[in-house]
Amino acid sequence: MAKAIVVGGGIIGLSSAYYLHQSGWEVTILDKGDFTNNCSYGNAGYVCPSHFVPLAAPGIVGQGLRWMLDAESPFYIKPRIDKGLLHWGMKFMRSATQQNVERNAVPLRDIALLSKQLYEQWLQNPGFDFGYQQKGLLEYFQTAEKEKHARHTVEAATALGLEARLLTAQEVQAMEPKVDIVLRGALYFGCDAHVQPNLVMEQLQRYLKNAEVRFVPNSEVQGFEKAGNRIGKVRTANEYYDADAVVIATGSWSRQVVQTLGVQLPLVGGRGYSMLFSDGELPLNHPAVLMEGRVALTPFNATTTRLGGTMEITSLNAPPNMKRVAGIIKAARAFYPEADLRMPELKDVWYGYRPCSADGMPFIGRVNSWRNCIVATGHAMVGMSLGPATGKLASELVNEQATSVDLHPYRLERFGG
Repeated sequence: MAKAIVVGGGIIGLSSAYYLHQSGWEVTILDKGDFTNNCSYGNAGYVCPSHFVPLAAPGIVGQGLRWMLDAESPFYIKPRIDKGLLHWGMKFMRSATQQNVERNAVPLRDIALLSKQLYEQWLQNPGFDFGYQQKGLLEYFQTAEKEKHARHTVEAATALGLEARLLTAQEVQAMEPKVDIVLRGALYFGCDAHVQPNLVMEQLQRYLKNAEVRFVPNSEVQGFEKAGNRIGKVRTANEYYDADAVVIATGSWSRQVVQTLGVQLPLVGGRGYSMLFSDGELPLNHPAVLMEGRVALTPFNATTTRLGGTMEITSLNAPPNMKRVAGIIKAARAFYPEADLRMPELKDVWYGYRPCSADGMPFIGRVNSWRNCIVATGHAMVGMSLGPATGKLASELVNEQATSVDLHPYRLERFGG
């Protein structure tokens, strides 16, 4: 049986292993950690076709520069001397255009709709019950500026065939009768769903282990051995793994990993933080985004709501910054002034690094000079949303099949590196 090595145990790596196993490969997953605390666990759990605007969009650079002076702001780039950060930053500034948004809206919609369909297919597997609910997504706004933006978004979403409409403050309050909300109105995406990320990860791991997929924790990849124009072996500190195919899905660490293959990806880690509140503290019925503070909220069940946010571009070994958490709490209190939103202790805060490409689009493609190597990374805030689709696409590339969506927008070489 042909052997596939998947490097990375997050949602992208596990999804790739799922579809590779289904297509007949013997799969081994290598992870530098223990498979229990990567970025796939602490996110909002959105399955969101609504997120068809990439991170690199008009206004983000100027807004980011203004936010640099605010320690509690939603978006922050920590200045440091780092060649990779400079490489990313220059390309990010050039990518933050309306043309980037318009060019990538359809590709982001299509891969998200595919992923949503695959999540629903997963639910047919015995033992898969990961809290999938289609309650839509509300995006609250408090200012006329954000209301104008919401109106434009409704037009763009409708043109893409997505269910979107504006709601009044009264309509939103009727949907959330258990908590008082201070807002001007909201944008409602009926096309969106959500999952409980920890259940997705736990159940997917259990399914794969039962299918005899091999999990190797604490095994950071240190190099690759080439056989002609292919990878023949994957090397860790303790072992060599024979490989007929390799999928690299190492999230925010992908830039360093693929550099050993001669590939230059403009990609950095954007740290986010999240915390859990009980129903009594923040009783919500529907997932929501607070536009002004760029904070996400997800009621996972009748007793637990996750609150998260910020995009902190910093080094991958920087200590957590509780001022970022204070900013999330402050933003939420502005919308929910009567809610019991305490400032959590560090031990109660999750944080992790989202892999952010320079144009806000994932990298999904074959390494030109290593024909049996596929890279799947750079999903920023939509890794959980796009996980199943990315895994299926990686498997299709490995099997040299026609892909379910056009991968040209996600090609590795689009920046010329």
